[in-house]
Amino acid sequence: MVVLALQNGAATAAPAPHASGARAVALSAPARAAALESAQEHAGAAARELGLGAKEKLVVRDVVKDADGTVHTRYERTYAGLPVLGGDLVTHVAKNGSLKGVSKASKARISVPSTTAAVSAASAEKTALKAAGTEKAAAATARKVVWAAGGTPVLAYESVVKGVQHDGTPSELHVITDARTGKQLHSFEAIDTGTGTSQYSGTVPLGTTAASGGYDLTDGGRGGHKTYDLNGGTTGTGTLFHDADDVWGDGTVNNRQTAAVDAAYGAAVTWDFYKAAFNRNGIAGDGKAAYSRVHYGNAYVNAFWNDSCFCMTYGDGANNADPLTSLDVAGHEMSHGLTAATAGLKYSRESGGLNEATSDIFGTSVEFFANNSADAGDYLIGEKIDINGDGTPLRYMDKPSKDGASADYWSRTVGRLDVHYSSGVANHFFYLLSEGSGAKTVNGVSYNSPTYDGSTVTGIGRDKAAQIWYKALTTYFTSSTDYAGARTGTLQAAADLYGSGSAEYKAVAAAWTAVNVK
Repeated sequence: MVVLALQNGAATAAPAPHASGARAVALSAPARAAALESAQEHAGAAARELGLGAKEKLVVRDVVKDADGTVHTRYERTYAGLPVLGGDLVTHVAKNGSLKGVSKASKARISVPSTTAAVSAASAEKTALKAAGTEKAAAATARKVVWAAGGTPVLAYESVVKGVQHDGTPSELHVITDARTGKQLHSFEAIDTGTGTSQYSGTVPLGTTAASGGYDLTDGGRGGHKTYDLNGGTTGTGTLFHDADDVWGDGTVNNRQTAAVDAAYGAAVTWDFYKAAFNRNGIAGDGKAAYSRVHYGNAYVNAFWNDSCFCMTYGDGANNADPLTSLDVAGHEMSHGLTAATAGLKYSRESGGLNEATSDIFGTSVEFFANNSADAGDYLIGEKIDINGDGTPLRYMDKPSKDGASADYWSRTVGRLDVHYSSGVANHFFYLLSEGSGAKTVNGVSYNSPTYDGSTVTGIGRDKAAQIWYKALTTYFTSSTDYAGARTGTLQAAADLYGSGSAEYKAVAAAWTAVNVK
């Protein structure tokens, strides 16, 4: 779903002059590729400097360079040639080459007594199939890994069960099995889902490309984003939309192009938002576009991001009457791709809630950034869907519990909730950081945000709040970051951007305390 924004008016102060040094600089695709190659060449030296064991190696995933010369390099780890799940880390190196710090998904020493499994891969696959249940496909593939996300590292199998969930959404269930005992240790779903509605945005500009006999819905100015028609299918890419006169859709579901217009527009605004707000060149930062598929399945009431295809898929809604191609849905779902390309927050427990909240935060940023009068920005999630049948939104950022299931505040049990509900804590934090507590009206919508301890929180504006969350996500969060880690990461981001004694830093601390993350 979706909600955040770039603040209008006085509430959006420009970043303090010194803050620009901590902002990421834009890297062209060739420059980014060169940075990744250079980092990988020096990965061995980095591993030695970090004191990693002889059997450990670092594999570079991403490089972020700040304006002040600080370089943040994100690594995956291997042990004796095996992938280490939950072993990811980020190094923070100053311009002079000194190590400023390291953000680790696991603080445990990576070591296992033996890389010889006591149970077979076939046995692990059976365990995974049992965990998947009858709604998944009856097939699984297992690979040997070191599982470090659960505390003490253990030799394990990661099995992936591909199939279909109960509502027709594709499934890629990852099941972690102890290679010594055969016991299931963890599972998570790799397909990130959400819901929306066909909220048409009026007449909008589209990036298209001249092709034989007309035009293709290919946006050459934004990495070559393409929009395809699945025509009721659930596999494959579909057919690229083509039009003779470059005038697309008519605003109704009777015209198959209308859903494609909304999907392509959503992708374009999302691309432009990340470029304008964060100097980010595409979702993965490599200048390459995702692609979109519309008309998925029959009366499919959902939309989803799949990182394995790097694509966004939309259903046509109940009775095939309301394609889920709204702007906020596009921004939310594509932001799952940002998370996958950066922190890689696991889609379960507290990290899964942070994953979902990140998409709520940046998805709504896209909505506000568009400044489209047909869909004004707000802190309501899915307000155009009417999924409840009574005109109420799917989620609320100012007081998440208003949906009847989401958490307003952190507790020891919050990680047991579905990730769409555990996200409430971070959504509430972000609202408080942006707008502050108490009653107020934004773009004609009334809000009244409470706090856990009855404290009064003063907001710093959505623009600054978004900068802090993005900085934390891309440089300090790891795959296993929980709410305590999110507090630490956002405080560090605020210190980098605005100073450790700044009003922004103090507001981050106050907003986390107000949602009981201390």
